[in-house]
Amino acid sequence: MGFKTGIVGLPNVGKSTLFNALTRTAAAQAANFPFCTIEPNVGDVAVPDPRLFKLAELAGSKQIIPARLTFVDIAGLVKGASKGEGLGNQFLANIREVDAIAHVLRCFEDGDVTHVEGRVDPLADADTIETELMLADLESIERRLQNIVRKVRGGDKEAVQQERLLKAAQAVLSDGRPARSLSVDAEDAKAWGMLQLLTAKPVLYVCNVAEDEAGTGNALSAAVAEKAAAEGAASVVISAKIEEEISQLDADEAGMFLAELGLEEAGLDRLIRAGYGLLGLRTYFTVGPKEARAWTIRAGALAPQAAGVIHGDFERGFIRAETIAYDDFIACGGEQGAKDTGKMRVEGKSYEVKDGDVLHFLFNA
Repeated sequence: MGFKTGIVGLPNVGKSTLFNALTRTAAAQAANFPFCTIEPNVGDVAVPDPRLFKLAELAGSKQIIPARLTFVDIAGLVKGASKGEGLGNQFLANIREVDAIAHVLRCFEDGDVTHVEGRVDPLADADTIETELMLADLESIERRLQNIVRKVRGGDKEAVQQERLLKAAQAVLSDGRPARSLSVDAEDAKAWGMLQLLTAKPVLYVCNVAEDEAGTGNALSAAVAEKAAAEGAASVVISAKIEEEISQLDADEAGMFLAELGLEEAGLDRLIRAGYGLLGLRTYFTVGPKEARAWTIRAGALAPQAAGVIHGDFERGFIRAETIAYDDFIACGGEQGAKDTGKMRVEGKSYEVKDGDVLHFLFNA
């Protein structure tokens, strides 16, 4: 089960520098000119979760396998991208393939790094990107509505539903609002998702600040945070330069470096967790002497669906799940202690898996 977050933004805002740090590689070029990233770079990163290490320690696990999240570095968009300006069409197609958008905004002053618009204004940058995505969505909607006219006239149920949703999205977009501002009923959720509208994707604003502002942010990042709150979106403050430096250090060196800067944790950890939460993801664990492993599920997943993340046979032949809450597992000193104190529960097919559950599945092969 792969979940992708696309890193987008105008050229020279720190996207590729951030991606380099995220993936601990130099796969993405970081250069001071537009379009230095021609193809999207893809990297899987571990989701930081200290719970996994505590579980492994108690169980004496030989191997630790964290949950993972995929980030896609998408080349810089410019005004007019929806009409093919720059390398717009290609990049818009790349955005369409991701599940969520991490929108990097320049919140730092640096005369040595040019800005494609000749000024530093993260709110204007955000509006530029959002406008291009909305224009691309409107064009896509108009084209799709024309293509389904005959099916709608013929009474095709799927086409009728699609037309209704497309027109609803068209209305909010024409009003200058992104498609994600539209409330969609549960029965329409699947069809809505299949439309793959760019502005329907959840957004995380990433405020890239100067190194000495990584802990506190600045007036520009505060304005972005206010914008995010008004939209029901999320925002994080990060210094891409600091994160790139940290990515070249070992764990001990990184810890000392962060302490010298007065930072409790790397900004990337916050970013990854924010991306994880943005996608509505949750973690459950399997723990034993061989390995301690974190598994990713969507919020609201039932026990058989959670089992299916490990293997399809687990879901098809699901019988029950032996379940221990994380806090109980730790408090009881491990699985045996949880059993002895009655903290292990047996849950059936209707059980909604909670974040942090330690699970063992029983199934028919």
